[in-house]
Parts: sequence; C-alpha cells; structure tokens
Amino acid sequence: MSVESTTEKKYRVIQWGMGNVGTLALSHFANNPVFEIVGVLCNRPEKIGRDAGDLVGVGPIGVLATTDKDALEALDADCVFYAPLWSDVDEVCRLLRGGKSVVASGGAWWHRTETNSADIDKIEAACQEGGTSFHGGGIHPGYAADLLVLTLARIAGKTDHIHIYEAVNFNKDTLKYLDEMGFGKTPAEFAKGNLFADAWSLFAQSLTMVVEGLGKTVEKFTTDVEVGLATRDIPYEGSADMDMPGLKGVIEQGTIASQHHLWTAWVEGRPFITLHELYSFIEHDSIEPRPDWEPYYHYRIVIEGDPGTELILRGNEHARETAKPGYVGYAWTAMEPVNTIPAICDAPPGFKTHNELGLMPVIGIVRRGRAPQPSA
Repeated sequence: MSVESTTEKKYRVIQWGMGNVGTLALSHFANNPVFEIVGVLCNRPEKIGRDAGDLVGVGPIGVLATTDKDALEALDADCVFYAPLWSDVDEVCRLLRGGKSVVASGGAWWHRTETNSADIDKIEAACQEGGTSFHGGGIHPGYAADLLVLTLARIAGKTDHIHIYEAVNFNKDTLKYLDEMGFGKTPAEFAKGNLFADAWSLFAQSLTMVVEGLGKTVEKFTTDVEVGLATRDIPYEGSADMDMPGLKGVIEQGTIASQHHLWTAWVEGRPFITLHELYSFIEHDSIEPRPDWEPYYHYRIVIEGDPGTELILRGNEHARETAKPGYVGYAWTAMEPVNTIPAICDAPPGFKTHNELGLMPVIGIVRRGRAPQPSA
C-alpha cells in the first residue's frame, strides 16, 4: 500500500529562509503530499511577492515569499522549518511560544554540551510554554559524525579510536563566506582568526553524543589545524550559492588553499574520537603540502579496534555530477531535519534530540514521480 493512501494527516509548514538548504526543503515540501506550505520567509527584496514555488523551480504553489515575520508568525501552522545559516535563539523561542514547533537545520542546538546548555534551557522553556517541540539537525552536525557513527558502532567490538572525516572541495561550491573561512589569507592572517577557529564548540555536540552513546564521558577537547599553501594562483568561479551567483576570485600563490582541522575528545586519559574537517580546492597538485585525502565531497568513519571497521558516505555518481546547488550535502542537510517534522509535531512538548526520536518512521519519501531540481 502506498504512503499516500496510508498517510492522511498533512503538516502545515512555514519555510523560514530561502538559501541553499531552505530552497531544497521548499521544493521537497511542494512535491510531498504529507506537507502543506502555508508561508515562506525570504530575505532578498527581489523575491518579495513572488510565488515561492516559481522561485525554486517547481511551479506555482499559491504562496508568496515575504520578509514580514510578524505576518508569518500569525499564520496557523504546525511547524517552522528554520533554515538560516546562523540561528537566533530568541527568534526560535518566539516561534515556539507562539504555538509552532520548530525543526532547524543550523546545527546550533541539537545535543546538550556546556557551551549550549543555556540556550537549550531557553528552548525547553519556550516549548513548554507553547506546547511545542524543537529539533535541530542536518548532515553535519546532526548525522554523519554522530548518529551514523553510533549506528556503525552497533557492529563493532573493542574500540580503541574513532576517526571521522568530512572532506569538502570548494571548486564546485565557492561559498560566499570563503574569505571568513580563511582561504586566500596568508598564514599569519589565518592564525589571527578564521570561521572555524572556535567551531569546536559546534562540533563538540557530535563528539559528546558519540561518547555518551558509548557509555563514557568526555574529559576534555583538544584542537589542531594543518594548512596547505597554493603553489600558484588558483582561480575559482561558478558559485552555486543562490544568494551570490557568479561569485569568483583567486586563491593567490602562497596563501591558504587547504585546511585540516582536528577536534579530539579525550576519554579515560587518552584521545578517543577525532573529527577531521578537510577543506580544499580540487587542484591538490597546486597545494603544498599536497592534501592526502580524496577531493570529492564525502564522509568517512574509521573505527580502530577489533574488528577494524570503515564506512564511506557519499553521493552516487549521478548526484555528484548533477547536485544543485554545488554538492549533495545541501540536500542531506535539508532532508535529515525535514524528515523529522511529523515525529516532532506529534511528540510531547520539549527539546528533542536523536535520543528522544529513536528509530522514527520516515514518511512521505516513497511516492510516485521525481521532484524537479530547483533552479540555481
């Protein structure tokens, strides 16, 4: 029996943000009988008043994009899919207190640590006041370096060290915040500050979830970074970022062209889990020292122990060649939290982690037809 015939309830959703992730989510909602789009927030003046479906290439859906947050908050909706790049805890709490559950893709809050406990307490209180629920997720943090690791650990024996790798190249997706990441900076400029200098507090959620899921406690975190320099000028262009099409520039010779960030969680006096963030441009032959990882976008989990176990997550060949925007990670970042919306809306009020969700039903992804790719 098809999902359409067994799923009668529709979830009324507001799409909050139309960047790369929000656009993919919106095209999914528009083609999924489980959801009804009732409002769409945009942040660019040229999108105001236009049919949101037309903006993402799926055809008219009868909902106009707006920048009017007050009007959206006044709508009758079950859930807000919250997709800004940077999350605002006060805004999220206002939505929750107003009677709308929130599912977020930003990764700011999804597993409690020392650095985010105060915000999570605010979110929990707002949920109780509004009778709503909240869940944050994505591909990373939120899945590849935590939930997927714990799933893999179910087939592991004695485990000595876990390595998690995220590899991203920026030739296909030259993001608008490439400069903030430190690419094209001199080593001295990079050392003064970059987007990921303090990002361990974000990724610490993943490492903490894995350690606690294995029955242990994190004693401390340590961080390190290794960089590679361009041996020639490396031009880039063709950004997939929908807010900045046509972004182009040059990584000049002698400046940062690759980054290997390491965040390690220590357990019982030794390093136990190391997260490797591997960022580069695909011309590895033009970087010194030459990056030693495969340049395509992927995640790799290595469990050192008995038995030694390894898992690689990547898009298939078709996805690697055709994914819009840029790479398949945007779709994964959208779909992981999107697929939790029915479970979150039907759950008792509160802040919901993967522990509360458990092995939830995933509905609405088995259906006839294929959603058209959103326009770039």
